[in-house]
Amino acid sequence: MTAPALRTYPSAPRRDLVEDLHGHLVADPFRDLEDASSEPTEAWSAAQDDLYAQYREQLHATGAFATDVLTDRLRSLLGAGFVSPPAWRGERRFFSRRSGDQEHAVVVVAEGGTERVLLDPIVLDPAGTTTLDSWQPSKEGHLVAYQVSSGGTEESVLHVLDVATGELVDGPIDRARYSPVAWLPGGDAFYYVRRLPPETLPEDETQYHRRVWLHRLGTPATEDVEVFGAGLDHTSYYGVSVSRDGRWLIVSASAGTAPRTDVWIADLAASPAEAPWFVEVAVGLDAQTGAWVARDGRLYVHTDLDAPRGRLAVTDPTEPGVEHWTTLLAQDPTAVLEDVAFIDGGGDDTTPTQLLASWRRHAVSEVSVHDPRTGERRPQTVTLPGLGSISGLATRPDGGPEVWFSYTDHTTPTSVQRYDARTGLTTQWAAPPGLVADLPDVRAQQIEVTSADGTTVRAFVVARTDALDADGRPLAPAPTILYGYGGFQISLDPAFSATTLAWVEAGGVYVVANLRGGGEEGEDWHRAGMRAHKQNVFEDFHAVGEHLVAQGWTTPDRLACWGGSNGGLLVGAALTQRPDLFAAVVCSAPLLDMVRYQRFGLGVTWTEEYGDADDPTELGWLLGYSPYHRVVDGTAYPATLFTVFEGDTRVDPLHARKLAAALQAATSSDRPVLVRRERGVGHGGRALSRTIGLIVEQLQFVAERTGLAGSAA
Repeated sequence: MTAPALRTYPSAPRRDLVEDLHGHLVADPFRDLEDASSEPTEAWSAAQDDLYAQYREQLHATGAFATDVLTDRLRSLLGAGFVSPPAWRGERRFFSRRSGDQEHAVVVVAEGGTERVLLDPIVLDPAGTTTLDSWQPSKEGHLVAYQVSSGGTEESVLHVLDVATGELVDGPIDRARYSPVAWLPGGDAFYYVRRLPPETLPEDETQYHRRVWLHRLGTPATEDVEVFGAGLDHTSYYGVSVSRDGRWLIVSASAGTAPRTDVWIADLAASPAEAPWFVEVAVGLDAQTGAWVARDGRLYVHTDLDAPRGRLAVTDPTEPGVEHWTTLLAQDPTAVLEDVAFIDGGGDDTTPTQLLASWRRHAVSEVSVHDPRTGERRPQTVTLPGLGSISGLATRPDGGPEVWFSYTDHTTPTSVQRYDARTGLTTQWAAPPGLVADLPDVRAQQIEVTSADGTTVRAFVVARTDALDADGRPLAPAPTILYGYGGFQISLDPAFSATTLAWVEAGGVYVVANLRGGGEEGEDWHRAGMRAHKQNVFEDFHAVGEHLVAQGWTTPDRLACWGGSNGGLLVGAALTQRPDLFAAVVCSAPLLDMVRYQRFGLGVTWTEEYGDADDPTELGWLLGYSPYHRVVDGTAYPATLFTVFEGDTRVDPLHARKLAAALQAATSSDRPVLVRRERGVGHGGRALSRTIGLIVEQLQFVAERTGLAGSAA
């Protein structure tokens, strides 16, 4: 693979702008690139498009990284497709599935031995730019509420479908982005979340001001009744659920992405559905809390209050306050409580006989069995297929002895497993709908690294087995991708990845770092990498990179880093703080100007994660690492590929524009700084073909810059 020389970059609109912000002199020379609609910005972006096209034209990818070969291989690796655990409604079950050749996952309804596709985004939009954001069957399973958005905007529009006929019976209801749907028994009404009309709001707040509403089918959304949310923080996100018997309504609220959740409960048997009488479960506490009323009529609370790794408490729903809670599952000293499920006799027999708990221990899942009344751990275990991760513990709403969950690991496509309490056995219930041909012989192992302040950080290393000795050590340094995220309590657990396997089978090493700021070790781990402590995340990442070099996995001229969204901020910090450590960077949909981030997209909802630039102290934190403000003229920066999406309403592409312009102006190396711009997609879901096209170009860029043997001419 031959790299074109790029020494001249398009001229960016630039001015000598320096602002005094709380005593900090802050330069912002590329401020004009914030306005995507301006003629100079569009001219610059078009020139960047031409530059990237020139790079692609001159790139002679051969072998495993030839475009057609890599495209076919990724399509093959993604050929397993996807299937979700079932959502049962009586004997009818609903699930998502994507076969290997489908552009989007579809929703399937099955009953007995027959099944049919209920919702297919391609049928809704053959162009493939419409995504299915969420769906929820009614309690009886005769209706499904679903939400779709177009062009990557994630601006969901809600509809209701009759399951038997496939006909639309309600909707559209707009402004339903990130809305749960909580059906009332009978399917005549549901609670949901919707923003206030934009004409009633300040122009810069139309993305916010959500409320919980009651909607009755067949009535206009303008007649929906607001039941909750007035007077709370305007950035609040809401959760809403109704118990199986329809008696209990539970609402949760969190201001932006703050790691605190307030919860209220209302008895719908004692108050009208249009005006529920809410009682506090956990309000005003520095904790995340989730609550539900189970089939046995008790209120269960999953919380990190006084338990950063999580605990399960129980109380009577008529006495829901913290003072009435009894801990059922105590905090584990080294594992994070993820989910629980109760097993009972089914039907009218609602007395629990088993309690299953799923845990994440250093990012690897396990499931334990407990006495449902005392929480005492029982000797039996739920066997998992390997050292991987599970998601969800799904039961029938009508109870019974079975629990379903998804399982995956670094070399195993996602399947659905079923645990049967009658036998104690775990078996595969649904295999991926497709097959993956010729999976490479690779080995995944977990390593431990010491960060700058002495903290132990873990990472998963995936490499070809024939590249390792008997002890799992590398036989020789190899081109390596270091991937990370480190924020918002998101855990990077073992998972099947076509990107990883395509890279590794060609001779590379792929590393996933479990950094502070994530959720791998609980809320304390998260808070050790947020706000004033954000630099810890970057130090962890650098430590993993240095360890890979020191232990012979790779060398700085063969090491690339890769991240998106908050992970784009991570690699933006890496390339500006440690340009000597990396040869290449893939920076996707990134946050990079941390002085002005909260003015755009959903930025204001993230101030609890990063800090508020309008606060003098917190501005100091942000300036300490803001990648855009750490660019230094004359520095030999790594080759960098920014990938941005014009429909992105979460992270504005202006971040990538501004840092790309700054790097192009400052770098002293001839390593390219490029922007790949894509229209018609956004921050979230996308069609399969677009996903493959993006991965192909990202992998080719990294392979060319790190000299992966599998890509050599």
